[in-house]
Amino acid sequence: MEIISRLVNLLQYNPQEPMIFSSGIFLILFLFFALGYMMLEKKLTARLVFVTLFSYYFYYKSSGFYFFLLAVVTVSDFYIARAIAAANDNGKDNDDGNKTLKTNNRKKLLLALSLIIDLGLLGYFKYTNFFAGSLAAIIGNNFQPWDIFLPVGISFFTFQSMSYTIDIYRGQLKPLPHLLDYAFYVSFFPQLVAGPIVRARDFVPQIRKPLRITNRMFAEGIFFIVIGLFKKAVISDYISLNYIDRVFENPMLYSGVETLLALYGYTIQLYCDFSGYSDMAIGIALLLGFKFPMNFDAPLKSASISEFWRRWHISLSSWLRDYVYISLGGSRRGKARTYLNLFIVFLLCGLWHGANFNYVAFGAMHGLLIVIHRFYSQEILHHDRHYNPSGWRRVVSVFITVHMLCLSWILFRNTSFDYTWAMLRQLFTQFHPELLLQVLVAYKYVFMLVLFGFVTHYLPASVHNRCVYLLRRGGVPLCVAVLVAVIYIVIQVKSTDIQPFIYFQF
Repeated sequence: MEIISRLVNLLQYNPQEPMIFSSGIFLILFLFFALGYMMLEKKLTARLVFVTLFSYYFYYKSSGFYFFLLAVVTVSDFYIARAIAAANDNGKDNDDGNKTLKTNNRKKLLLALSLIIDLGLLGYFKYTNFFAGSLAAIIGNNFQPWDIFLPVGISFFTFQSMSYTIDIYRGQLKPLPHLLDYAFYVSFFPQLVAGPIVRARDFVPQIRKPLRITNRMFAEGIFFIVIGLFKKAVISDYISLNYIDRVFENPMLYSGVETLLALYGYTIQLYCDFSGYSDMAIGIALLLGFKFPMNFDAPLKSASISEFWRRWHISLSSWLRDYVYISLGGSRRGKARTYLNLFIVFLLCGLWHGANFNYVAFGAMHGLLIVIHRFYSQEILHHDRHYNPSGWRRVVSVFITVHMLCLSWILFRNTSFDYTWAMLRQLFTQFHPELLLQVLVAYKYVFMLVLFGFVTHYLPASVHNRCVYLLRRGGVPLCVAVLVAVIYIVIQVKSTDIQPFIYFQF
């Protein structure tokens, strides 16, 4: 009975131990899931039901009974999108101007309803305390934050679902015929809680295709899982717990040189944490026969903040471009309006990351840097908007961009402006370079991993292809051996506490 009780407790939701890809419980459950998935290879509907149920269970293990929010978004947007598509079809068959106007108004009302539901849920759970607290501060009232739980990944699946209804509204996509297909798409567990934000136009055509996992897909899937697991559980978690968190939590205890090293480390930590999740999501999807678009493209190779956002969290930046920037007018309404639109988009990007003024300041800083770079490049230097520096100019540009990013991470990581100012003061007034060697020796394993993260980041893309080729040639035995080896390394270095992915909070 004790064993059964422990098993039941293990399978239930535990807020202190959410299920993540790098946890032992997920690895065990995924093995059983994969077995059931392959047994249903020829039974499409049963397989879709099986995966959807597992996805809902996966979300339950991450956020408890708040999985009902996922169901609300799924059901409402599915039927609203069908109603929008029906209005589209009626509009095409009508030559009457009055009826066409009524059709357009109906479509707008339906789209507005979808956005109200999706953004309403997101706004309530994520931003209620932020806006209520801001209003209370303005009018001078004392505000005690309400006890509102933030469901994991709500920003991701609401944005994903909104893109579907907007594409239907724009006539760029046909609605799915079955609720099961849409539930499968929205809840698909590899990208459910931390992205990437997969568009329906990319994913939907794959749903009812015959299940086919090629040798290339299998090898690439294992490669992404191994790389992602190593990034998260070895590099990100280790350097975070053993150095970076200590500096950010007590900035006045550390000199400027220690603060700078922490910023370099946090740059690698954040990249390895988030891209590690995306890598594992892409890898798991490949093992299930689905292809996701890449979410990161060596962002620390960027020669400007604009290029950085074309390489970092690509699914979010492209979403904001297609559904916010273009809707605001893009670059079609003059230069001044273009700069304003860019700034608004990145202000919203910062707010998307969290309900706190530090994220707003982070977004404003990036928006301002992008506007300045675009003005300087196009208006002062008269470069084409597709211009990319090369040679020593690119080296200098990358160096400057990376250090601007490091500074911006202070806003991103700190929830208090007091800590931000403290770190900046230490950085610019208490640098003490004579401590550099002492710090590097004291935390040698931390900075060896930081250096390893930077070096491997700057390797050419051909190395990736070569690794996949070797795994493909080695077949299943080599893939399993590499996966087991990385899991063994993870077990040796991981802490006893589960370290959730940073982007779970967004």
